[in-house]
Formats: sequence, C-alpha cells, structure tokens
Amino acid sequence: MARSLDYIGATGIGVSDLKRSAGFYVRALGMQEMRTVKIDHMDEIILGHEGRNAVVLMHYTDGSRRNYRDNPVKLVFYVSDPKAVAARIRAEGCEVAREPEPLASFGNNVVGLAKDPDGYVIELLQAPAPKL
Repeated sequence: MARSLDYIGATGIGVSDLKRSAGFYVRALGMQEMRTVKIDHMDEIILGHEGRNAVVLMHYTDGSRRNYRDNPVKLVFYVSDPKAVAARIRAEGCEVAREPEPLASFGNNVVGLAKDPDGYVIELLQAPAPKL
C-alpha cells in the first residue's frame, strides 16, 4: 500500500479571549504564534511547534452567542518534561487535574491532565526519546 500524503495540520478551538489563550499556549506549552487571521465573522491565531501540527484559536466576532467553556475536547501534547509543563500551567492560574505520573494502563508512560483557560483538557505525555 502506498504511503498517504494526507495528515491533520491543525485543530481549531473556540476561545473566549484570544490574547489570554495565545499567551497560555506560548508560555505554558512552548508554542509559537505563526499567523493571525481576521475574517468577517471571527479572528484566529494559529500556534505551532516548529512548523509541525498547529492549534488554531478562534474567537467569533459576529455577535453570536458561543459556548467557550468546558467543551468536550482534549488536546494531546508530547512534552519532554511533563512535570515542568504542569507547573507552568499551574503558574498561569489553570487547573492541573492529574499530576504527571507513570500510568500502568498506558505502559507506565508519564501522563498528566490539565485545563487551558477555557477548560479544554490538555493531556501531557512524556515525549519518546529521539531516535538516533
């Protein structure tokens, strides 16, 4: 079977405060602001890690009522130091629901759970060692 060239490039989430959320993802998760977009009904900030997969923060500006809080969405991040990232999330005033610890049901890999400023679940997984 031929290798597919298709892949997911980004995940978009609605946020209540673009600047606050962008700052959170930059400071707590080490993402970089790649681009801002303004269209007729929303503003967006696209964040990424060195040009890899991105998170698109979307804030609707059309006056419609949107629910930005505690939506059933989970963003999974592979990080080199889950405990340090959890500490940065806590320093941002956000909840760390599960301290990063080895999880037997996940092959004893380090897993932590936190929430971003709008209550989206952030899963922190210990990044695998780089292949040499």
